[in-house]
Amino acid sequence: KRGMLDDDDVDIEIDTNTKGFIENPEHIKASDEFEYYGTVRAGHKVRGFAFVPYKEGGGGVRMVCSLSTNGLEVHSISKTKDSNGMLQATTTKHSTISMPGHSTGIRSLELSSDDDFACTVSKSDTKIWNVSSRTCVQSMSPEIDGDPCYELCVKFLPGNSHVVIGTREGHLLLIDIAAGEVIFTEEKAHDGAIWSIDVRRPTPRQDTAAIVTGSADKTVKFWDIEADEEDDTPMLVQTRMLQMNDDVVAVKYSHSTDPSKRMVVVSSLDSTIKVFFDDSLKFFLSLYGHKLPALAVDASDDDAILVSGGADKTIKIWGLDFGDTHRTLHGHEDSITDIQFVNRTHNFFSSSKDGTVRYWDGDRFEQVLILSGHVAEVNCLSISRTGAFVLSGGMDRQVRVWERTKDIVFLEEERERELEQMFDKVDGRKAESTARILQSRGGGAAEDDGDDDDAGQDTEPQSEAAVKRSVMSVAAGDRILEGLERADQELKEIANFRKRNAGKDRMPNPMLLGMEPAMYVLWILKSIKHAELEQSLLVLSLNHVERLLYYLVVSLRAGRGTEICSRAGIFLIKIHQKQLMMTKSTIAPLKELRRLTKVRIEESKDTVGFNLAALRMIARVAKERKEAYLDYTKVDDNDIWAGMGLGSETAAAMQKGNRR
Repeated sequence: KRGMLDDDDVDIEIDTNTKGFIENPEHIKASDEFEYYGTVRAGHKVRGFAFVPYKEGGGGVRMVCSLSTNGLEVHSISKTKDSNGMLQATTTKHSTISMPGHSTGIRSLELSSDDDFACTVSKSDTKIWNVSSRTCVQSMSPEIDGDPCYELCVKFLPGNSHVVIGTREGHLLLIDIAAGEVIFTEEKAHDGAIWSIDVRRPTPRQDTAAIVTGSADKTVKFWDIEADEEDDTPMLVQTRMLQMNDDVVAVKYSHSTDPSKRMVVVSSLDSTIKVFFDDSLKFFLSLYGHKLPALAVDASDDDAILVSGGADKTIKIWGLDFGDTHRTLHGHEDSITDIQFVNRTHNFFSSSKDGTVRYWDGDRFEQVLILSGHVAEVNCLSISRTGAFVLSGGMDRQVRVWERTKDIVFLEEERERELEQMFDKVDGRKAESTARILQSRGGGAAEDDGDDDDAGQDTEPQSEAAVKRSVMSVAAGDRILEGLERADQELKEIANFRKRNAGKDRMPNPMLLGMEPAMYVLWILKSIKHAELEQSLLVLSLNHVERLLYYLVVSLRAGRGTEICSRAGIFLIKIHQKQLMMTKSTIAPLKELRRLTKVRIEESKDTVGFNLAALRMIARVAKERKEAYLDYTKVDDNDIWAGMGLGSETAAAMQKGNRR
């Protein structure tokens, strides 16, 4: 080969008659350089391997293979002579080191009622863990007719000796923990995947246990747990079924001990949450608000509030008495996968695909803690009976235990730390990358002084908006959305009232603070901080933008809020210019908004000009009075009251009285 420092003018002579010389390097094969030794066959897919640094007896080699199942296998390759005296490579597996954890992502996690054991399920494995010793005490791979089951959800039955598992194939499995085997199988319990299971535990008024399952076949089925007459093992018997309009994503029982007040909460794929009474399956409430399906729901112990987490990255807190939305919480950066209340409190934990577990205060509507540790999506969590610890499992095949400590948490410090991490990201890039870009710009300007050809090739933006997306701006945008929906609903109710009761006046709506719909929307816009208005308007969709433009036109016609209406309208038109121009229904409102904006701004200019002229006049008069002086040469010496604002007649009368 030619070296890098060789002279180009010197020709190197190559002897083509050398043994093994190949003119074209592309014709070289591995067999020309390497000698085949043997083949190692592992039990599972090999992710990597390494040779042991010492030689085997007889010239053999030993290697360690890492498998996709979190295991290690040690193999040795040696050459032995066969019956014909020929050398033959033989492979021997010496040992296997297998991890007790899951080989695939954890789909569901459940704690026993006494907090002693935990059950986790993944694609084809079910494992029972001792919580105190952190060890795996039982591992199973359930099969039906020789086919493995893809497990999605799990729950402990009362007594903590059995677990019920729902699979993607629609089967229900009952597993005996002590024996580690399936004792009951309900094949094709659903025609689709079983996404959620919940257990109704016995109460003083109802001594029987039952479970409810929600599936992708658009049904919710109720099962009683009964004992088999032959061997007294538990079995499932279907008792009722509830037909839904779309796929069921999550189901949950409420915690009331009264059977007549116990409710069943069902979340479906159409982004709605429906509440039914458990005893009669009578419809009670329908909760609207999520833009994407709610993947997890849970009710508090006192059945006062319901919390739901959706694929739209939001958590909503509902009142179970009237179905109203108490608050919408933002914080997670991806879909929320699971959510659970802490017993006897309104505090709850949530897990998300952003790899975090978060702790929330449901009474103050505040985020308390962010628990970061998972390196992949967090699919499930389970809280202990006393709230002393929390288990979480995810796609990183880890089960993490979060224990409560005695350390004091300061919410202001946690919020400041979160905001600092949020503001460090600029357009999805870390602060280090931004600093590197600025440094490269500065270095390029200093080094390249005479090259004017590249002066116009910098496509990076020279400036950007002074506003940043924050939790407050997102919350303000959510307030605008709720205000628009309430205003639209009020307009519909007013129209229906006028049709039924012509000539009568309708009572003001207290939900709108007694205001008209347009005035209520304007009040919400005025309540948002000046620096956060534009960022909060970015949250609105095109449909909400059209509705907001309508209310801006109504407010401008009434002469209210000229400044904020003009600012919001101009910003929305700048952001959604192309979409608004392509929509025929917005042409007339845009023309009217343009006309009214000009008229109201001219009126405001006239008002401001009139007020300025009046203020200048007042200032001039005050200045003249301040600089004026009294000519004492023209004042009578006897008239001592002349300079005090009293006339000469008054002074004369007072002097006459003094003489008397």
